[in-house]
Amino acid sequence: MPQAPVVAAPAPSPRPPPAPRPRHEPEPRVFDVKPDDTHLASYHVTVTGQELETPPSRLVQIFPERYSEATGIFTFRGGPTRTGGSWGTCPMREHKLELAWTATTTQGLPPWFGGAGWTGEPVIVQWPDVIRHSMVRLGRRRFEQGLIEVIQGSLDGSVYFLDLKTGRPTRPPIATGNPIKGSVSLDPRGYPLLFVGQGIPQKKPIGLHVYDLITHQEVFFLPGRDKASPRTWGAFDSSGLLNRNTDSYLLGGENGLFYALKLNTDFDSIKLTLKVRPEVLRYRYTPEGSPHYGIENSISVVGNLAFFADNGGTVQALDLRTFKPVWAFKAGDDTDASLPVELENGHPVLYTGTEVDKTGPRGKAWLRKLDGLTGRVLWERSYPCTGALGPPKKIDAGVFATPLVGTGDIGNQVVFTLSRCPGFNDGLMVALDKATGEEHWRKPLEHYAWSSPTACKDDQGHTFLLQGDILGTVYLLDARNGAELDSLKLSGLIEASPAIFGDMAVLATRGNWIHGLRLR
Repeated sequence: MPQAPVVAAPAPSPRPPPAPRPRHEPEPRVFDVKPDDTHLASYHVTVTGQELETPPSRLVQIFPERYSEATGIFTFRGGPTRTGGSWGTCPMREHKLELAWTATTTQGLPPWFGGAGWTGEPVIVQWPDVIRHSMVRLGRRRFEQGLIEVIQGSLDGSVYFLDLKTGRPTRPPIATGNPIKGSVSLDPRGYPLLFVGQGIPQKKPIGLHVYDLITHQEVFFLPGRDKASPRTWGAFDSSGLLNRNTDSYLLGGENGLFYALKLNTDFDSIKLTLKVRPEVLRYRYTPEGSPHYGIENSISVVGNLAFFADNGGTVQALDLRTFKPVWAFKAGDDTDASLPVELENGHPVLYTGTEVDKTGPRGKAWLRKLDGLTGRVLWERSYPCTGALGPPKKIDAGVFATPLVGTGDIGNQVVFTLSRCPGFNDGLMVALDKATGEEHWRKPLEHYAWSSPTACKDDQGHTFLLQGDILGTVYLLDARNGAELDSLKLSGLIEASPAIFGDMAVLATRGNWIHGLRLR
């Protein structure tokens, strides 16, 4: 594939104002829920290989109300509720998209090559001064106040570091040895810790890598082929979450295990040393009547409750104080999209959509709102989709994109993006009423989409959406009615999801490209 040149941005982007911070840390939410009939055949917990009925107190997890102590986007969809993906405001006046710059990865190895695939969202961070000064691999740029860095995992197996304003490299890439098919994540405390899950084995065993961004050295590796797992496939497409109150990292594996890593982080910003000594908790479960394992979505958390789904369609809630399931729900098919969760009058609810996989090639994708405390269906809608059995291979349809939970002027809407619906090449976006599930608007897409819609707000509080389709077109939509305001054709195929910081969006494409888009 041809190399795309780096195109300098014509003008620096205004820096978004820092997020307001409360004077006092709010008390974490705790939901005391009596476990219901979980519909799991079995489950158990091990810590460093030893099975325990109750985990030690140091591994008990209750997530703080505020995820990050630093400025930026630190994990897929922004944080534990998976309802974000943007930072600051996008003060658009013209409602136009402009290609500000294009950077390149290597072309990688076939059939994956470079660029980024599903889910492929970058993290974007404005480093605190003391942390930026410690990162010697930044060279002279570690003294550049206000530096905003994009960190993008690639299918060529490397992690790339770019200047948000120009797209130019800020430091050398980190080569992990295998394609990165998911989204990387950063320590939300602002510590120089990078977490990278691998999706495809090529040069060495796949797993979760943890890197020290002072030296770019690996400080921990969690192998995907885990003796404790019910499955030999060891991909980590999930983007994890770090609980800054407990120094613990949580994520799901496609091997069928849910992990909590007590990191025991030792970071010295004066001596420039960083060490972790993780204790590994594993939660293993057997779905009732389903042989399909594998967690591909990024877990969602509110307070002490975690929510995730698997390849067999089992959606479940886990109490992170006991690591016991609270409830389990049979969605009816593979569920790869993450489950955004929000609070309605202090009560957690979540949104989920199924693929047309086990029920394919022709079937229905089910979009649902679930009660977060019981798993009860609050409403559901179905949409016909069309996959294929092959040859050369089976092709699935339905929901791959994480739903977008509206706030502010679209606070009554949740937006789903469906792939190959209704026809084999078609895409469809629908905005559903949070209370009833009825449609507010729909936008047919000429080509199907796996990329998740990402929202930003202008300085008047109006919400806009970015949505990419598989053939490389990214759309700018008015979120209130789905009206198309602008579109832009990018080099490469879009599977990854964009992240937005101020008036800049970053979106990588299959091939070997990472694009910076200005929201004008």
